[in-house]
Amino acid sequence: MHLRKFRFKQCILIRVDLKMSIGKIIAQACHASLEAAEEARKLYPEAYRLWRKEGGKKVVLRCSGENELTEYYNKAKKAGLPASLIRDAGLTEVPPGTITAAAIGPAREEEVDKITGHLKLL
Repeated sequence: MHLRKFRFKQCILIRVDLKMSIGKIIAQACHASLEAAEEARKLYPEAYRLWRKEGGKKVVLRCSGENELTEYYNKAKKAGLPASLIRDAGLTEVPPGTITAAAIGPAREEEVDKITGHLKLL
């Protein structure tokens, strides 16, 4: 079996305290992934291109609540990484403006891991 070594990845952070349904979690993760990827495409086109060429590695991680989620988002922005913070429209499961998810990267795996490496998988 051949294991592929990825150099780039994106981490998607989901708030577990909101008790969102599986479908809602998937939708919020997709919003976060697309927003951060679009930022990377515009601001870091070479990293974005290489991430896509490698297969677009994504890892979904859990955050305990809004404070933890925004802390990681802020660390990513301070480190110069593409990142997104998702506020829900409030049409289904959570109130309008609720921060539900974030994404960090695509960027070099070691740079993303400096921020998210200790978080647990969702």
